[in-house]
Amino acid sequence: MTQSHRPSHPALALVLLATLLGGAAWASEIVGGRAAQPHSRPYMASLQMLNAHFCGGTLIHPSFVLTAAHCLANMPMALVKVVLGAHNLRNAEPSQQKFSITRQFSNNYDPEGIRNDILLLQLDRPANLTAQVAVAKLPEQGQLLPHGTQCLAMGWGRLGTMEPVPQVLQELNVTVVTFLCRPENVCTFVPRRKAGICFGDSGGPLICDGILQAVDSFLVRECANRQYPDFYARVALYVDWIQSVLRSVGGEGRS
Repeated sequence: MTQSHRPSHPALALVLLATLLGGAAWASEIVGGRAAQPHSRPYMASLQMLNAHFCGGTLIHPSFVLTAAHCLANMPMALVKVVLGAHNLRNAEPSQQKFSITRQFSNNYDPEGIRNDILLLQLDRPANLTAQVAVAKLPEQGQLLPHGTQCLAMGWGRLGTMEPVPQVLQELNVTVVTFLCRPENVCTFVPRRKAGICFGDSGGPLICDGILQAVDSFLVRECANRQYPDFYARVALYVDWIQSVLRSVGGEGRS
């Protein structure tokens, strides 16, 4: 775990992950990426506890953020804040909007198998949509993401296992791959160099052709190890469920 990750993951979960996948860890940082253009990813959310970033998220409706279920497992929801409109987390930027969480919605999350690692967070009020705060587009239910698709991962995680936490949002070009992947996941790889998601990126978006296709979930063995792909929850499997949740609480459905 990195210092920027949440402090409350039980050791048992890591043991189960190691048994299942030969050594897995929650995806929490970007390795080999670059600084994003300020506020160029206006749907990006930072989940924070005691003003410290521990996971990412994506605004999909003015009142809802999509993240990974493992991010809030065993976490006191009342202590979690959602920050939108951020670029540099160390600065109190005028564009930033901060929210509490009133409800969370999961979909049969299985922590042992790391399946359905997806969570909807209802904010305490609708976000004020601006040039720096905007909703991401959802895919069609069941939409396929072919091998070779080019996507963008992003987050505020560490720049490497022993590297410092970045001040500003990082992003990384990645390629969708099918080797070693599971049907319920989207997997990505960066060929020919050491790069990938790692330990504070969990819950953040994978954006492909402007669409939120996946949520950062986990990685195998170590960050950017050049042998295993990075794993994400496939959003296209949950679009009907997301829309039903939005309708049930008075949301407008697809944004």
